[in-house]
Amino acid sequence: MRRMMTRIVITLPYFFDGESAAIECMLNSGADRVHLRKPGCTEAQLRTLIEGIGCEYRYRLSLHDHLTLACEYGLGGVHLNKRNDKVPEGFTGLVSKSCHTIAELNDSACYNYVFLSPIFDSISKEGYKAAFNNAELVEAKERGLINSRVYALGGVYPGNFAETQRLGFGGYALLGSAWAPMKKGNFRLHYIAGPVEGSDAVESTCTGAVKALEGGCRWIQIRMKDADDDEMLRVAQYLAPICHEYGATLLLDDRVNLVPASGAHGVHLGKNDMPPAEARRILGPGYIIGSTANTFSDIEAANSQGADYIGLGPLRFTTTKKNLSPVLGYEGYRRICGDCRRHNISLPIVAIGGITPDDIAPLLVAGVAGVAVSGAIVNADDATAATAEFISHLS
Repeated sequence: MRRMMTRIVITLPYFFDGESAAIECMLNSGADRVHLRKPGCTEAQLRTLIEGIGCEYRYRLSLHDHLTLACEYGLGGVHLNKRNDKVPEGFTGLVSKSCHTIAELNDSACYNYVFLSPIFDSISKEGYKAAFNNAELVEAKERGLINSRVYALGGVYPGNFAETQRLGFGGYALLGSAWAPMKKGNFRLHYIAGPVEGSDAVESTCTGAVKALEGGCRWIQIRMKDADDDEMLRVAQYLAPICHEYGATLLLDDRVNLVPASGAHGVHLGKNDMPPAEARRILGPGYIIGSTANTFSDIEAANSQGADYIGLGPLRFTTTKKNLSPVLGYEGYRRICGDCRRHNISLPIVAIGGITPDDIAPLLVAGVAGVAVSGAIVNADDATAATAEFISHLS
């Protein structure tokens, strides 16, 4: 059985609108803890962020700055660093710190857990390369220095989760890869990558995805309904490092069983696929789970089962998908998005089904967060330019 690893998310160094809600979302969707790291922030700024987070989540927060606030707000952890190297008087929660050499692990027994970094090339810091080779890490594991209290940091993303486990780490800390997959810039345009009729399935799927990435798309969903698992895995393992380089999100359609080995960030489930709750049970924390909907009732069900976003459609008739649900039109999106607001369902919604650039403005007004396309890009004379046109309408 696969050992469950602790998942830590570290905040971006700057504040942004809706951050408190985003942190709650992280904790709801699989993160064990969130580290509030805001170097240079004022105490007032940090108070505002903390006060926006529900009291029930605060024991799962760790502070990097203004550590006395951990006692005041009942936060569960403090992280020591050069700026703040002492535990606040009276604090009884978790204490962590960062290590940047193997030798530092010798003195880490007094901490509840430590980060060792950078293990892989960083996602969030350009030019910040891995500091250790495989032999050094294996030796540290054999000596017991890398153990259940040591968490990998630096360049960790779904494609190397298994590697961190093999090396003996008890968990991992995410920064760039945690925020990139669901951030607005990634989510606004989903490209559904699939085979082109009359062409090699693997080659045409990969080619279309790369052209979409070149045009500015940062969310790729691989949808190959008629492919076997080997073909699907070949495509995913080819695209995963490319998406990683672009800072893009990669999802598989339906194939939950392939996600861990593929390097994908998660899975998108159709209405007749596995329920989101079952997918979460199989995948564990750290993966995005999307769910298809055609009605508000579908969204309610997906929300109750822990889906991270909704693919709502179709807008109109499309030949891309078999067994098409009833078309919604603009009015359908307005009605369903309105129902979500009235019932306090805040899942981001992506519209799908025969969408063109001209549809984007009315769909955004209706309340969607993004759009998903396939044929409009893959069938264009210049797929990269067609992608860029969609991006320009979404900016």
